[in-house]
Amino acid sequence: MDKGSSFWNRALRNARSAWDKIATDNDGGVSIISSTPGLNDDDRVEVTKHMQACLDRRGGEVSARKRAAALGRVYLSLNKAGRKRFLTLLSEEFGTDHAKVDQAVKMLSQSHEEEDRFVAEKKLREALKAPRVQLLTQFNALPEGVKFLVDMRKELIPWAKTNSHLRELESDLKTLLTNWFDVGFLELRQITWEAPAALLEKLFIYEAVHEIKDWDDLKNRLASDRRCFAFFHPRMPDEPLIFVWVALVNGIADNVQVLLDHNAPQGDPTEADCAIFYSISNAQAGLSAINFGNFLIKRVVDQLSRELTNINTFATLSPIPGFRRWLDRVVTDGSLNILNAENSASIMALFPGKSPEVAVNQALSRYEWHKDDELASALKDPLHKLAAYYLINEKRSSGTAENPVAHFHLNNGAIIAQIDWLADTSERGIKESAGIMINYLYKLKTIDNNHESYRAGEEVIASARVRSLLKI
Repeated sequence: MDKGSSFWNRALRNARSAWDKIATDNDGGVSIISSTPGLNDDDRVEVTKHMQACLDRRGGEVSARKRAAALGRVYLSLNKAGRKRFLTLLSEEFGTDHAKVDQAVKMLSQSHEEEDRFVAEKKLREALKAPRVQLLTQFNALPEGVKFLVDMRKELIPWAKTNSHLRELESDLKTLLTNWFDVGFLELRQITWEAPAALLEKLFIYEAVHEIKDWDDLKNRLASDRRCFAFFHPRMPDEPLIFVWVALVNGIADNVQVLLDHNAPQGDPTEADCAIFYSISNAQAGLSAINFGNFLIKRVVDQLSRELTNINTFATLSPIPGFRRWLDRVVTDGSLNILNAENSASIMALFPGKSPEVAVNQALSRYEWHKDDELASALKDPLHKLAAYYLINEKRSSGTAENPVAHFHLNNGAIIAQIDWLADTSERGIKESAGIMINYLYKLKTIDNNHESYRAGEEVIASARVRSLLKI
């Protein structure tokens, strides 16, 4: 399945036919304009007029809805270059009126009475709101309109990096979506093997951590000792926004291949004592930077706590994406010097004349090093220390953990509980994380305090076992 397929080829195939019906007048005429796929200059003129007509709302709400449907239908008919021109047109011609903003600012600066200031602030808020926001809101009212806007932002995000006008449009769209996707509007649902096939197929497409190989693999992940939970929005009832996989096991799992082995016997969820969150995936790229993943985990913990009172431990089995890339960088620039002869004697013996860090990096460059028992054994202690150092000490300018997965869980109130050796020997696991995985532990009584401590810039909370690795 093609994870990169654009939205009009997968999720919005019904939108155009639905919008055709809305845009059609009672006499059968269609209130739309024709357009070349690339949106040439003549088309741009007509589209601009149509956008303005949508904003003018002539004829009332019904007519405005028809015009919005017609405009959306045109957008869906464009190729990639045409869609970019369409969005550029929308951002440039219907952006904030800077003259009105300046006038409102001047009015505010000259307001001294409370009532005058109230009026001036209102004028400024109105001036700052770009007309295009009203048009985007009209799309929201259409069938499939929310999904249309989510996927519009998905395509807009990379273009906005190099175009200031598109960046402003993307920001407007993000603000709208953030309001519409408030966690209070979201529904938590468990996805089971009995779910519609169309929904199950989306798990294949959207799974971002551990690829689902086939239907048997998916069925195994939805077995009685497994759970899959997702957030849904009322306006996108068949589209998961974010979903998490959970394994109900005894003891904290330390190997994902063992966890996902479809030949392993099924466990009894009523006898399990641990819930392992082993994968969480954002399903909608157009909702990136709109965070509700932390709420998902907490909601799932709450639901499982009520459903299975025998579960007393909640932990993850998480990768360390970026660990190998970080190690390559710090070894190359010579900035890393934390290993010593004592904890690196074995690996230095295999690579004489090298510093401990260089010896580790050269060993990791060996093809299938993890299948060489001597090499893997020599790497274990130094890699454990390097992983602990990376997770605990490497920070962003904000003071939060550099690693994105670590930041996600630490920000949610978890702690770094355990480093698992060769826990993911898949090609991706070896390439990104040197096969190492992490158990982040969610202690229900300390989640809130951990979150506050982490956000305050205090040290990363890790178990004594993990911290002890830095002393070796």
